[in-house]
Amino acid sequence: MASRGQRPEHSGPPELFYDKKEARKYVRNSRMIDVQTKMAGRALELLCLPEGQPCYLLDIGCGSGLSGDYLSDEGHYWVGIDISPAMLDAALDRDTEGDLLLGDMGQGIPFKPGSFDGCISISAVQWLCSANKKSDIPAKRLYCFFSALYSVLVHGARAVLQLYPENSEQLELITTQATKAGFTGGVVVDYPNSARAKKFYLCLFSGPSTFIPMAQNEANEEEEARESTFTVERVPYRMARRGVVRKSREWVLEKKERRRRQGKEVRPDTQYTGRKRKPRF
Repeated sequence: MASRGQRPEHSGPPELFYDKKEARKYVRNSRMIDVQTKMAGRALELLCLPEGQPCYLLDIGCGSGLSGDYLSDEGHYWVGIDISPAMLDAALDRDTEGDLLLGDMGQGIPFKPGSFDGCISISAVQWLCSANKKSDIPAKRLYCFFSALYSVLVHGARAVLQLYPENSEQLELITTQATKAGFTGGVVVDYPNSARAKKFYLCLFSGPSTFIPMAQNEANEEEEARESTFTVERVPYRMARRGVVRKSREWVLEKKERRRRQGKEVRPDTQYTGRKRKPRF
């Protein structure tokens, strides 16, 4: 566990920092869940995917599956990769809909070329800038990651990586290695004048450079000042932010509608849809 004021990546390898205790926060801390979900929504917005068309996306550093849940809610399919077994266990416990893979992004991405229509990442890439052993060379690990990412994306696809650079030199190191791997693009900084709401999004294009989306400039101060809250029970999955209880009739109807949008065969809705069944003896 990192001490107050210390950056998490300075406390050791991510697979050790994100242990069961840390993973539990991504299930019970409503503030953390809300922030992660909003950043995933912003990253998906910056991907500029075709409207109404389900896409196959990669989530780098997927953690407990919060960002992946948002992708599912928007009708997309996804695969998540993370280096922490505890975080992936939390994702499995939450019954996320995406496929999960244990792996180190600094050693590459084990998928065939052109596998994904896009990629998002929330708060993960800056970990590659820290050397936890003598063989870890940040520049080489970053280049390995970006080269593999460039390969697994279809030509012309985008990747949006939300990150927390420690300083301008670290951000330059990251963007330089992305450029060497073949990407074009730039950095979008939301709320640049706010110490708490400021967010960096590295927008990468695996083809000809196109427009860089506009940054968000007005922070909601009232929302920023809200404190973290903890619950004894787990927050009911991704539906917590919308007040929809998992397995309820509303939840079942919404899930069936999402599957219809994805082109899947779904049984018609009836008065019995979502009704709880009596236990069998």
